[in-house]
Amino acid sequence: MTYNELFEQVKKKKSFLCVGLDSDIKKIPQHLMDAEDPVFEFNKAIVDATADVAIAYKPNIAFYESRGVEGWITLEKTVKYIKSTYPEIFTIADAKRGDIGNTSEMYARAFLETLEFDSITVAPYMGEDSVTPFLKYEGKWVILLALTSNKGAFDFQFFEENGEKLYERVLHKSQEWGNDRNMMYVVGATKAEMLSGIRDIVPNHFLLVPGVGAQGGSLEEVAKYGMNAHCGLIVNSSRGIIFADKTENFATRAREEAVKLQQQMAELLAARGII
Repeated sequence: MTYNELFEQVKKKKSFLCVGLDSDIKKIPQHLMDAEDPVFEFNKAIVDATADVAIAYKPNIAFYESRGVEGWITLEKTVKYIKSTYPEIFTIADAKRGDIGNTSEMYARAFLETLEFDSITVAPYMGEDSVTPFLKYEGKWVILLALTSNKGAFDFQFFEENGEKLYERVLHKSQEWGNDRNMMYVVGATKAEMLSGIRDIVPNHFLLVPGVGAQGGSLEEVAKYGMNAHCGLIVNSSRGIIFADKTENFATRAREEAVKLQQQMAELLAARGII
């Protein structure tokens, strides 16, 4: 998927919503447990209920890996279903991979070739040769961890040397490896006020912003500090949408929560003259 195709979807749907498929089998509605593949049926229902207001889906790979072979089968079926039924929607493998070059090549093949995701989240700690294997795939995206929402972000990401914080170093250095047509950055919504400074460094890149909703991030603050002329934001909500209800009405409630966010997003896009 190209930069322009992603932006066109933002304008068409008046949305920059990503639905996180953090589909914990212990949290899905009990009535689905009689199905052959309960998590796939859950994912399929969530996707069908929200596809007209979401521009992206982001399965968190840990929730699938934890179930062994069954989980990988569910993941593959989920991605194939999204790509065959809603091919315009951006898919993100939230895998946070990053290892020495030949290992990264295998991770890239697994997620971008075998599973056919449009993008993958990558940890930059091991540097250029651990990231560039993911950038070899035409039309695919690397989403590099820059500034995260968790408490432990302060352990390393804010380390400062010569007036430059570590996450700023990541933003600066990584632009030597990729560009705004094949690289995005993860920036946590709970640090929204820092998006302005990040935009000074990467004005044109898309930013994947988790932490809105259950984690307490403010959509308005994210848009205020992070939106650019092409929107430039993919804002993720997971638990607040997919686990809004645990009864047979779960998909309807998920849609209601997704639509609430989409309507807020439409207002923010209109206020900036993007739609």
